Amino acid sequence: MLLKTFGWSFAITVLGLALAGVLWGWQGLAIVGILSVLEISLSFDNAVINAGILRKMNAFWQKIFLTVGILVAVFGMRLVFPVVVVAITAKLGPIEAVSLALNDKARYQELVTSAHPAIAAFGGIFLLMIFLDFIFEERDYKWLSWIEKPMAKMGKLDMLSVIIALVVLLVTSMTVATAAAHGAGDKSATVLLAGVAGLLTYLVVGGISGYFEEKLEEEDEEDDEPAAAPAKKGTGAAVGLAGKAAFFMFLYLEVIDASFSFDGVIGAFAITNDIFMMALGLGIGAMYIRSLTVFLVRKGTLDDYVYLEHGAHYAIGALAVILLLTIEYEIHEVITGLVGIALIALSFGSSVARNRREGKPGESSGETTEVASGV
Repeated sequence: MLLKTFGWSFAITVLGLALAGVLWGWQGLAIVGILSVLEISLSFDNAVINAGILRKMNAFWQKIFLTVGILVAVFGMRLVFPVVVVAITAKLGPIEAVSLALNDKARYQELVTSAHPAIAAFGGIFLLMIFLDFIFEERDYKWLSWIEKPMAKMGKLDMLSVIIALVVLLVTSMTVATAAAHGAGDKSATVLLAGVAGLLTYLVVGGISGYFEEKLEEEDEEDDEPAAAPAKKGTGAAVGLAGKAAFFMFLYLEVIDASFSFDGVIGAFAITNDIFMMALGLGIGAMYIRSLTVFLVRKGTLDDYVYLEHGAHYAIGALAVILLLTIEYEIHEVITGLVGIALIALSFGSSVARNRREGKPGESSGETTEVASGV
């Protein structure tokens, strides 16, 4: 099971580290290895969120996510994205931006770092919306009931998550403006615009995917036939979203992955400013996140350990706050990674304790859900 799921990740790791050793020697190999570990530690909660959405999709779209999606994640976000940021912020052409990344790495790093406030505001607000919509929704299982019960009641107010996100964004931009009054550069307008863009992206992509998902469910009810075969025990959901619903769900997943990768890309500059080392190291880490996503879906882990999604969403909320704080304050990536891992570990422990109280083994009776092979 482990070899089948993580086989491609193991192979890419060996090839990637070997390539790093040939191109850059032992130092390059060590840097690529460190970047891989950094990416995995920062994005573990991403795998849990991905699994929760991926299990709703049919085999074809699962395969698209695990093939085309990994290309977007590795080459798009880890290699092309930083170059595009430099091209936009420095008002350079694509060729000039690539030349700068190859020939003047210090200047390239400086330009990417200067774009951090906009990147953090976009990703922070997008992730904050994911957390708020989760915490304000009524759920069968409650992990921290003393928080989640009152939040679910408050969530009955329309657009409450949007209002809170806008208030947080305004406070953040005003904080940046206050810092500018004391000598720092004023980036309040940039932060505000980027945050609004993150909010709109969430509302548009999430709203459209949600619309088609609801429409598909309505059609199923009208026809009195399920859209897909019932899921096997341990999945908790039919794996059957297709067509437009699955397409927009796929886009939603890619935007989530992009938002999670922001802190990894920026944090990687603390280790190296070589874009190829960065892409290789972060790409290896991204492969493991995809493989872990498949593992969670195949094992039905989210149904066996019902608080895992809670822990992942709390980690998302923490990451959103950290991203927004990094606009003004420097927070080490190790702290970001440890916070997420700690929250997920706590939710896993709570799930195990719950299963023991109810006499559940915490496994899906040996049955698994097959996910389209692609990783």
